[in-house]
Amino acid sequence: MSNVHTNFNDKTVEYTQLLNDFKTLLKENALKFTIQREVILETLYKSDEHLTPESLHHLIQENFPDLKTGIATVYRTLALLEDSQMVTSLSFGAQGKKYELGAKEHHDHMICTSCGNITEFVDEEIEKRQDSIAKALGFKISDHSMQIYGICKNCQQ
Repeated sequence: MSNVHTNFNDKTVEYTQLLNDFKTLLKENALKFTIQREVILETLYKSDEHLTPESLHHLIQENFPDLKTGIATVYRTLALLEDSQMVTSLSFGAQGKKYELGAKEHHDHMICTSCGNITEFVDEEIEKRQDSIAKALGFKISDHSMQIYGICKNCQQ
């Protein structure tokens, strides 16, 4: 899948592809395509935040008040999407997971242990350094995730 952060016309094409992939995934798992499941995918797609299942459910209730979408449907759909690597999650231990679409360009995360704020960043030097370390050790990287924990600027004040 391509980068989610593009202009409107490209984004429309990308969502169509994402939706088609989702429909295929549902069919492969003998699950029905429903408007509730589509709204879960669409809400994740449109969000720039990392969402808990509860915050995703709340957003859906807020934006689609007439659509009956249970929290169990949100959890099951997120599990399916995560298993298929269409979404990725960050674990917060007892506080649960936060999800984002996996179709975004690779990035790493700084996570505030005080407020839970997540800051995404890309650093080409870090990426090159990881590649050179892997090469020096004879290791072939298939994927990676960097999470840096600390206290954000706002919480330090």
